[in-house]
Amino acid sequence: MTYPAPDIAWASLTPILIVLGAAALGVLLEAFVRVPAARRIYQFQLSIIAVVAALLAVVWRWVALQGDGVVVLKSMIMLDRQALAWQFLILIFALGGVLLFADKGREGEDAFTPLGSVAPGSAEETVARAKGMYLTEAFPLVLFATGGMMLFATVNDLLFLFVALELFSLPLYILVALSRRRRLLSQEASLKYFLLGAFSSAIFLFGVALLYGATGKTGMYELGGVLATYMPQRSVLILLGVFMVVVGLLFKIGAVPFHFWVPDAYQGAPSPVTAFMAAATKAAAVAALARLSYLVLFRLAWELNWIIWTVAIASMVFGTVLAIVQTDVKRMLAYSSIAHAGFILVAFAGFSPSALSALPFYMATYGLATLGAFAVITQVREVTPDGAIGAEATRLGQWAGLGKRSPLLAVSMMIFLLSFAGIPLTAGFIGKFVAFRAAIEAGAWPLVLVAVLASAAAAFFYIRLAVLMFFTDAPTDVAPHVVIRSTTLGRGVAIAMAIAVIVLGVFPSWALELAHSAGVLLAPAIGG
Repeated sequence: MTYPAPDIAWASLTPILIVLGAAALGVLLEAFVRVPAARRIYQFQLSIIAVVAALLAVVWRWVALQGDGVVVLKSMIMLDRQALAWQFLILIFALGGVLLFADKGREGEDAFTPLGSVAPGSAEETVARAKGMYLTEAFPLVLFATGGMMLFATVNDLLFLFVALELFSLPLYILVALSRRRRLLSQEASLKYFLLGAFSSAIFLFGVALLYGATGKTGMYELGGVLATYMPQRSVLILLGVFMVVVGLLFKIGAVPFHFWVPDAYQGAPSPVTAFMAAATKAAAVAALARLSYLVLFRLAWELNWIIWTVAIASMVFGTVLAIVQTDVKRMLAYSSIAHAGFILVAFAGFSPSALSALPFYMATYGLATLGAFAVITQVREVTPDGAIGAEATRLGQWAGLGKRSPLLAVSMMIFLLSFAGIPLTAGFIGKFVAFRAAIEAGAWPLVLVAVLASAAAAFFYIRLAVLMFFTDAPTDVAPHVVIRSTTLGRGVAIAMAIAVIVLGVFPSWALELAHSAGVLLAPAIGG
């Protein structure tokens, strides 16, 4: 018996292949380069080259794209402009993440423990620090996660989507546990994030099984065709399956009530990992949910809209109220991300076609500000009793007077906070405007009204931090003292993201045109 070789459009997969190939090469570097300092340099250079090359490949595919896009592997992967836009965003976030991963101070310490396999505070860890060892495995891990997210944004089959989900989730579970400081907190965060991911994967997979049992299909486009002729009210399996698949994706977005332990993961993970997760993971999950919504779920709009409305309102209210009472900057941003998950879901209400262009733009504005905010956090440090630079100073009171100590960082942080709050002349304002407009076009103005009120309330805790930085003197009699660790990469990422947030806020038309071009899915062309 002979099997015909599958015809695969490899050129369309070039960006993903570059990233995953570099990740595999990074694993080989771990095996063959024995000098830690040299290995760290090679891994960093390889990661940067891979991400930049993949970015150029995405641009190439965008320019070379004919018609609506390319179908790969019998429609299991769809490379349309919507997919390329999400891949571009994920790679931008990965570029910022890699730069923060490689960031280290004058004392030679980066964000990661030198040995992830030993107990926190053990003699082995102390020796590894003294020898100047580095945990260079972080670089191939972030590349594997990036490749999985890029795949996640393009997949058109629910089973394949599960494979991509695991591909980007597993490296993140490891990375969360590798903080140099507060190791036990980091390991606890990793365990909680793993359990959260296991729940979401199990629920998602069970939903896929129910859908397959009811329809015999796992492809999104085929499922949409079945639902077009099926009477949904007669099929409990279909409704339950769709509900569980949506819940699995809502876990990844961090929406209420599927946000368990998200703040713990934010707080315990190394800040570069938190920055990458917060921006890229949410973008990948939103990309998958958008594709699923406009290929399958819009057929069940009447049955699902109440879920979207309920989760969106709960996320906005819960995230905003709990962010107000936080005294830790990282936890405050974590609850802020839950509120932003609600703002994202507002765009889905009513399944307006313009949401397909609004969502990539919104995630661009949110991801850039998030990367920048965590880049600033990596610079604000406590002083240990022996006078050395210690862990990040994340208590709100420790940020008092930052405007006088480091005006550039403080101004950058204020720009990110204003963007989160949706203040005009920042990218966040335009992002919320296009997302809310998509909901209004679908008749969901009551939901937009709640979103506007939540945005107004959220401005309180953003402005509170800005006031603390610029209008409150730094306490001199409270230990531990706080210093600003000036590192080239961390400071560079913060400034670059601040400039990007302002540019997108003042001159958004070019980015909105690109997002509009990306707001078309390939699926209708397949049906023709």
